[in-house]
Amino acid sequence: MATPLNDAALDQLFRTARSYNGYTDKPVSHEQMDAIWELMKFGPTSANMLPARLIWCESLQAKEKLASFSSEANRAKIMSAPVTVIVGMDLEFYNHLPELFPPADARSWFAGNDALIEISAMRNSSLQGAYLIMAARALGLDTGPMSGFDNASVDAEFFAGTTFKSNFISTVGYGEPTSVFERLPRPGFERFNTIK
Repeated sequence: MATPLNDAALDQLFRTARSYNGYTDKPVSHEQMDAIWELMKFGPTSANMLPARLIWCESLQAKEKLASFSSEANRAKIMSAPVTVIVGMDLEFYNHLPELFPPADARSWFAGNDALIEISAMRNSSLQGAYLIMAARALGLDTGPMSGFDNASVDAEFFAGTTFKSNFISTVGYGEPTSVFERLPRPGFERFNTIK
């Protein structure tokens, strides 16, 4: 039986973790990128579909291109981070289900049902993006998830010729403490929860 994490771990993952707007110049290694994936891939997705497809924008050229498709406020964030991840989703994820979910013919649940494909890819790639954030935090890295970019342009530039579409992006690195906003409100349980 699992035991609760200690307060230091809970702080690192949740309570004192922040979304960063700026970063130090310390790089993120390819080994760290791999380590993030090796953790996040174990987070649950429907029928183990794993629809997220990630592009790690590390080179100056890739970051400049991504920044050019982003809102003015997000450009500096992308350029200051050692890497920014495009969290995409494969709209033909179901073709991998015979391998990823062998207990049933899960491919038949999705093939030809565009509405179910779209909502499933979005929901589950969003989950995987959240796992990415938590995995990075667990490994001592900081993140800055964001929207505020032109999805169509990002798709045309980074996912051309594929069945992938962008969901959101997140910077990853070692956050500059002065770049965070003052902690915003986080209401208590009774505000947004109901027990029936």
